[in-house]
Amino acid sequence: MSATRYTYLGPEGTFTEAALRTLPEAATRELVPMVSVPAALDAVRSGEAAAALVPIENSVEGGVTATLDELATGEPLMIYREVLLPIAFALLVRPGTKLTDIKTVTGHPVAQPQVRNWLRAHLPDALWESAASNADGARLVQEGRFDAAFAGEFAAATYGLEALVTDIHDAENAETRFVLVGRPARPAAPTGADKTSVVIWLGDDHPGALLELLQEFAVRGVNLMLIQSRPTGAGIGNYCFAVDAEGHISDRRVGEALMGLKRISPKVRFLGSYPRAGVAPSEVRALRPGTTDAAFVSASDWLARAQDGRA
Repeated sequence: MSATRYTYLGPEGTFTEAALRTLPEAATRELVPMVSVPAALDAVRSGEAAAALVPIENSVEGGVTATLDELATGEPLMIYREVLLPIAFALLVRPGTKLTDIKTVTGHPVAQPQVRNWLRAHLPDALWESAASNADGARLVQEGRFDAAFAGEFAAATYGLEALVTDIHDAENAETRFVLVGRPARPAAPTGADKTSVVIWLGDDHPGALLELLQEFAVRGVNLMLIQSRPTGAGIGNYCFAVDAEGHISDRRVGEALMGLKRISPKVRFLGSYPRAGVAPSEVRALRPGTTDAAFVSASDWLARAQDGRA
């Protein structure tokens, strides 16, 4: 395995690369762009890279399905870090292009919902066609296959383009969450501001089946930060659920919730416990009474005494 190589969704100039370069260790790693999320993650699975940074959630569009599906299937991988990156687009064009010259535009599919209103107001007749990434859209503009691309302003120099319009976003404070993914190993120690990610499969389809899964978190006071359904590929109506929960697997409430899920779900895939980006332990909300580790230990001790006739 290459311990010095990190892959990311490329080509050069993507928001994913910008997010990866915010990590201190990126300065000492070989950063290798890949053509797709599956390609970036497969490089980790094969040992060609130690880790991959890929997008997993956008504040406007929701979960990035390519990443969720890759993590839910195939050889298991684990999340070790997350990065939040504010997102604003620039309209990149070949030098000399005016707004009135633009008939075709491109960008990553997740970009389109974030610029839809701007397009409607300024380029209502432009034809949109998705690209593999925003930077790949810039490359296609460079090659003359499209008139303009929505990408990060920082990608303009890489592809010999200019930013005709900057700071484009329909939603204020839009951001994308990226995750650093590696091969499975022991999770890092809890920080007090952590997140745990799992994928859960439903058993037999019956009224309240999903509620039963979610109650494993609720009764233990574990707050959910994301839940997204994804088809399993086993036929219409067959779904699994990607879930992000507050807390670390070593927290008693989280660990017992996962054990509860394992008892009633045909399959649970643990994707990791890792520090929450941009959140300090002092900023984490107080736990509900009865859900602290001390409360779980006290209840366990009481049960042991009761079993011995000492309660």
